[in-house]
Amino acid sequence: MPEIVWTPSEDRWQDSALARFARESGFDPRDYAGLHRWSISDLSGFWSKVWDFVGVIGDKGERVFVPNDDAWMTGARFFPDARINLAENFLRQTGDEVVIVEADETGHRAHVTADELRARVAKCADGLRAAGVGQGDRVGAVLPNRTEALVTLLATAAVGGVWTSCSPDFGAAAILDRIGQVEPKVLFAAPRITYGGKPVDVSDRIGEVADQMPGLARLVLVGENTTKAQVPTVAWEEFGQKADLTFTRVPFDAPIYVMYTSGTTGKPKAIVHKTGGVLLTMIKEHVLHVDVRPGDRVLWYSNTAWMMYHWLMSGLAAGATVVLYDGAPVVKRDGELDGTMLWQLVQDERLTHLGISPKYLSTLSDMGFRPRDHYDLASLRWLLASGSPMAPYQYDWMYDAVGDHFGFFSISGGTDLMGCFLTGAPMLPVRRGALMAKALGMAVQVLDDRGVAVIDRPGELCCTEPFPSMPLTFWGEDGDARYHRAYFEDRTQVWTHGDRLTEHLDGSLTIHGRSDFTLNPGGVRIGTADIYNVCERLPQVADCLAFGRPVGDDEEIVLCLQMAGGAAATSELAKEIRTRLRQECSPRHVPAAIYTVGAVPYTISGKRVEGAAKSAALGEEVRNKASLANPESLGDYAGLSQREAL
Repeated sequence: MPEIVWTPSEDRWQDSALARFARESGFDPRDYAGLHRWSISDLSGFWSKVWDFVGVIGDKGERVFVPNDDAWMTGARFFPDARINLAENFLRQTGDEVVIVEADETGHRAHVTADELRARVAKCADGLRAAGVGQGDRVGAVLPNRTEALVTLLATAAVGGVWTSCSPDFGAAAILDRIGQVEPKVLFAAPRITYGGKPVDVSDRIGEVADQMPGLARLVLVGENTTKAQVPTVAWEEFGQKADLTFTRVPFDAPIYVMYTSGTTGKPKAIVHKTGGVLLTMIKEHVLHVDVRPGDRVLWYSNTAWMMYHWLMSGLAAGATVVLYDGAPVVKRDGELDGTMLWQLVQDERLTHLGISPKYLSTLSDMGFRPRDHYDLASLRWLLASGSPMAPYQYDWMYDAVGDHFGFFSISGGTDLMGCFLTGAPMLPVRRGALMAKALGMAVQVLDDRGVAVIDRPGELCCTEPFPSMPLTFWGEDGDARYHRAYFEDRTQVWTHGDRLTEHLDGSLTIHGRSDFTLNPGGVRIGTADIYNVCERLPQVADCLAFGRPVGDDEEIVLCLQMAGGAAATSELAKEIRTRLRQECSPRHVPAAIYTVGAVPYTISGKRVEGAAKSAALGEEVRNKASLANPESLGDYAGLSQREAL
C-alpha cells in the first residue's frame, strides 16, 4: 500500500461539511468507505440529500432518480421534475463582499463585489435577450480568463442559453472545429491578449472565425476594436443596457455547456452537458470533497477552454471567492524563468485552495524554486492537482519545498463528465503517489479483461451506476450513437473511461496512464506514467514520451527524451534509465530504443500526445494538428526509426 505522507488532525476535519453530511446521513465520518457504498447503492437517497445539504436553488420536484432497466446507465433520469438555473445558484451571494479576484502575469489585480458581478451579468443578459438568445441557443466565447468571460457564461445561463468556449490562443481552424460545430448566435472575443509576457494580436483570426461561423448574428469585441468582420459587430461596453437580474429556470437535463475533446485523433467531439448534472456534481465536489467554505478563496490555474475553468467557477455556488488568473504560470524575465506569480497570489490574497498541474510542480522543482522560502503560504489549506498522474517523488518535493501544513490530493475525471471519478476527502490521509478515494456518488470499479472487479491489480477505470453529470449527448448527427460508442461500446451499460489504474487495499488508487496509450510488449500491459515517473527524476531529462512500435506480431517500447539545457544524451544515461526501470518497475518496462527529441508534443490544454508522436514516427498522418500547442515538435519524430538509437 502507498506510504502515508500527511495525516489531517482531527480538529481540522471534524467541522468540515463532509463530516456533517456523514453524521446527518447516519455514518461515522471516519467510515468514508461505508459512506461511499451508501452513495452508490441508494442513488435517490444520496442525491436528494446532496441537493438539500448544499442548498440548491430551484424547484426540486417529487422524483429524484428514475431507473431504466433496459438501459441502466444511459436511460436513467435524475430529478426529472426539477426546474433550476445555474447562474441563479452561482450568483447567490449579494452585497459588497469580494467574490472575484482578477489577476495576471503582469501583476494586475482587480476585485469585483457580489453586487457588481450581478449588475454586469444583468447588463450582458439584456444584450443577449435583445440579440434573440433564449433557451437552448448557443453563445460562444473566445476570451482569456478574466471577468468578462465569466460574465458571458453567467449571462448565457441566466437566459437559459448554452455556453461554449475556446481559449484565444487556439488557431482559427481549431476554433471553427469546435465552436463552429454548434452555430452560436452571439460570439464574444478578445482581439488582443497577453501570454508569456508578450502581447499577441489575434484580431485577424477572430475576423476569419466570425466570417466563417454559420448562423452567427453578432460579434462582441472585448478590448480594442481592431477586428474586421462582415457580421454585425459591437463593443463590449455597448452590449446590453442596465437591467434587473432575472433567471430563466430550465429542466434538470436542459443543456448548459458544450465542451470539446482534445481532437488529437480527429475532429473534436462536442459533448453536450446538462444544467442540473453539472451544477449538482460540482457543488458536491466543492462543498464535500474539497472542503470549500463560505469566504474561502480558490484559484485553479486554467484557461477558458478546459473543464477545470467551469469547475473553478462553480466555487461561487459554495460561497467562495474565485480567483481568475490570465497568462502563463511561469514566464521568462531577463533571461530567467520566473514561477512566482501564483505563490504571490496565495500570499497577497490569502488563498485557501490552489489547483495546479504536476507538470507545473515539476518545472518549479527543475528551477530549484522553493515557494515556502519566499512567501507566506499559511492561509493555504489545500493544494490540488489534475491533468496527469502525480509522480510519487513529487509528493516528497511538495511537502518539502511548498509546506507541510496543507492537505493535498489529485483529482481525476474529465471533460466527459464535468467532474471527478477520483478525488479526496478532508478526513483521509495523503498517500505517496496515490489518489485518495473514489468520489461520492460515483460507482467506480477497476475491472480486468474479464469484466471482474480487482484489487491490487491493474485494470480499467469503469463506472457501473448512473450519475447526474453524464453527458446529454454529443452534438451533431448521430450524436447519441457516437456518445454510446465512446463510453459503452466495450462494456454494455458500463461506463469505460479509458484510464488504467490500480485500487489498493486501503482504498487509494494509482493511475498508470490512458488506456489508449497503454504499452503492450510481450502481451503485458504497461502504463506510460510508470515510465515517466522514473525518467522525470533524472536532472538531465527535461521531459519524455513513450509509445509502442510494432515489431512483427509484438511491439517494443520507444522512449523519447527532451534533454535539459546543456545535458547530453549518452550511452551511460541510457543504461541508467534502463537499470532504473528494470529495478523500480519491471523488465517489461525497459525501452528497446531511446531517442532524443527537441520537444514533447502537448495539447493546448497541457496533456502529452503520445498518439501524435507515434503516428509521426510511423509515417502515418497526424490528424487535427490544430489541437496541439506545439505541432512543429512532430518534425523530430518523423523518420525516427531511421535514426540511431541509444
